[in-house]
Amino acid sequence: MDTLFRNTLSPAAWAALGAVPLAIFALYFLKLKRQPLEVPSTYLWHRVIEDLHVNSLWQRLRQNLLMYLQLLLVGLAMLSLLRPGWQGDALDGQRFIFLVDNSASMSAADADGGATRLTIAKRRVSELIDQLDSDMSAMIISFGDQPDVIQEFTNNRRLLREALDRIEPTAAATDISGALQLADGFANPGRITLEQGNIEVDVTDQQPVELYILSDGRFPGVTDFSLGNLRPQYLPLGSFETPNAAITGFNSRPSETPGGPTQAFVRVANFSAKEQPLEIELYQGQRLLDAAAVTAPAGGSAGTTLNLPADTEGVLEARLTPPKELDDQLELDNRAFTVAGRTRTRRVLLVTPGNPMIEPALSTEAALKIARVEKIAPDALAQAEYRRDAEAGTHDLIIFDRCAPGAMPLTNTLFVGSVPPADAWRNQAAEEPAGGPQILDWDRAHPLMRLIELGNVAVVESRTVAPPPGGSVLIDSTAGPIFAIAPRDSHEDAVLGFEILRAEDGDAILNTNWPLGRPSYPTFWLNVLEYLTGAERDARSTSHPPGKAVEVRVPATAADLKLTKPDGAVEEVTPGERGVVVVNDTDQLGVYQVSEAGEPVASFAVNLFNRDESDIALRQRTDTGEDGLRQVEKLSIGFIDVEGRAPGSPVRRELWKPLLLAALAVLMLEWYIYNRRVYV
Repeated sequence: MDTLFRNTLSPAAWAALGAVPLAIFALYFLKLKRQPLEVPSTYLWHRVIEDLHVNSLWQRLRQNLLMYLQLLLVGLAMLSLLRPGWQGDALDGQRFIFLVDNSASMSAADADGGATRLTIAKRRVSELIDQLDSDMSAMIISFGDQPDVIQEFTNNRRLLREALDRIEPTAAATDISGALQLADGFANPGRITLEQGNIEVDVTDQQPVELYILSDGRFPGVTDFSLGNLRPQYLPLGSFETPNAAITGFNSRPSETPGGPTQAFVRVANFSAKEQPLEIELYQGQRLLDAAAVTAPAGGSAGTTLNLPADTEGVLEARLTPPKELDDQLELDNRAFTVAGRTRTRRVLLVTPGNPMIEPALSTEAALKIARVEKIAPDALAQAEYRRDAEAGTHDLIIFDRCAPGAMPLTNTLFVGSVPPADAWRNQAAEEPAGGPQILDWDRAHPLMRLIELGNVAVVESRTVAPPPGGSVLIDSTAGPIFAIAPRDSHEDAVLGFEILRAEDGDAILNTNWPLGRPSYPTFWLNVLEYLTGAERDARSTSHPPGKAVEVRVPATAADLKLTKPDGAVEEVTPGERGVVVVNDTDQLGVYQVSEAGEPVASFAVNLFNRDESDIALRQRTDTGEDGLRQVEKLSIGFIDVEGRAPGSPVRRELWKPLLLAALAVLMLEWYIYNRRVYV
C-alpha cells in the first residue's frame, strides 16, 4: 500500500459526491423566473437588466467568485478522501497489534529535539493508526515488566489515539514475554471444530495478525514461544551512540561499634566508550552530607564509601553528576535512595524465672536503641493475655529462658536451655544433657554469630539440639550441636541447648563462663536483637526493583496504617494475618513509608539498579548490511529472528489533514466574502 492515493469510499458514495459540483453549477445557472413589470426608467435597475444575460455562460463564470470557492471546497474534500501520500512503511493487512515498550530505558531523551524514545514510539504508532482503513482493526499493548492492554481490537481510530495518549513512562525493567503471550491469545485463539454429517468444520477464524514491536530491544530473546498467526515487525527506537552513566548500587549500614560512623556504599557504572570522571553527592533532604569523585572505566563500574555522622537515620539520597562531555541521556538512574537507621523500636518479650546474666545484656544502651524488652514469669504463659499476644504476633521476638509455651507463637523465638514444643525439634533433641561438651566450631558467617569468639568458652552441661530439615547448626561440640536455628513458615526459631544459669540444690549457679568478662557475650545478645527482631534488615534497607510487590512487616496490632509514596500520595493499608503489609504499586522510584498514627513503622526503597536498562545504546549486529551501514541486532522470538529496521524508518506520509485544513480555510473565505457582499 505505497501508492499515491488510497480510496476510502465505495463507488456509490463517490457517485453521490461527484454530483455535488454539478448541483452547484445547476444552482448558479437556473433561469430566473420573474413577472414582467413596466417602469418609467431603467437607470436604477441595471442589475436587473444584467439578469437577462443569465444564459451567457462564460460571462457568468467570470463574475462568480463564490462559485469558484465552493467548487474548490468540494474538490479539496474529494481529494482528501483519496488520502494522497508518498511512499513509506504502510500498513498491509487487516488486523494489527502494536506493542509499545514503556520501560525505563524508553525514557532516554536521545531523539531530535530532546524527545524521549517513548514519545517517538507513540508518534510512530499514531502515524500508523492514521493509515487504518475502515475495514482494518488494531489493538495496543504497552509493556515494561508487565503487559497492559491499553485498547482491545477496534477500527475506531479516535479510541486508538486516546488509548495511545494514556501510555505513560515507567521505571520498570523490560520483559516482552507477557506482552507476546497476550498478543498470542488475541491472534491465535483455540480452534473449535464441529462435526456435521461426518464433516469437520472449523468455527474459529484464524487470520494473520501484523505485530508491530516498538522498543529499543533491551531484553533477552524469548524462548518457548510460537508466533503462530503473528507476523512480527521490529521498529527499533534509539541510536547506536547513546552514552549513559548510572548508579547501580546504594546501601547504608550502621557502624559495628556503638557511636561509630554510618557508612554509605555507592556503586556507579559507565556505559560509554571512554573513561569518565563521575561525581557522587549524598543528601539527607536538602542537606549535603558528603561527596566523592570516582573514575569509571569505559563500559565498567566503580564504587566508593562515604562516612556519615554517627547514628544517622532517615532517608538518604545519592545523586550522580556525569560530566557534560558524556551527554548523559537517561535521568532515572542518576538518583538512588536508601533508609539509614531503624524505623521503629522493636518489641521483645523475655519469659524467665529471673536471670541476672540475660536481663542486663538486654538493657545496655546499644540494646535499648534496638528494642524495648518486656519481662514475664513462666507462669504467665497460661494466661489469656499472653495467648492473645502470641496468636496476634504482637512481639517481634520472644525469648524463652528455661521454659517453653504450650504452642509456638506467631513470631520469631529464642529458646535458652529448653526445646520448642514442636515434634520437629523434640525428635532431634537429646532427652538428657551431656556433661562438659567442648565447643569445636561455630558458624562465623551467620548474623547471630557475627564477631563472636567461643574458643575459651566452657559449658558445664548442655542438651544437643540438631535442627529439623532446612535448619542450620550454629555451634557444634564434642557432644553434638548445641546451638541451631530453623525456619517455621515466615518465622525463625533459634535454640541454645545450654542454660546460662542452672538450678542446683535450690540455687541458681552459672552453667557457663561465657558471661564472665567475655566481650562476645553482650555482642551475642545484640546480634539476637538485630537479627531475630528484623531490625538488621531495616538498618541495611534492602532495595527493591520497581513494579514488584514488597512485603513489609508491621506490628500485628497496628491500626490506622497509611502508606506514603515517593510523590507524597497517601493511601490506607491493612496488614495481613501475620502483620505483613503487601505493597503492590511500586512503580515510582524513591522511599515508601508505612506509618501508624503518623509515626513511621516501616520503610523501604525502590531503585532502578538495572544494567540492561541503563545501557541504553541500541544493540548492534557484528555484520553490516549490503550498504555497509550498521545493523540493529535481531530480536529472537521463539525460533524466529525478527529483523530490525533501520532506526528512524519512515512511515507513509499522508496529506489528508493539510487538505482538510485548506478546505476549512476556503470555507471561511467563502463565508467572509458572502457576508461582506464582495463582488468581482
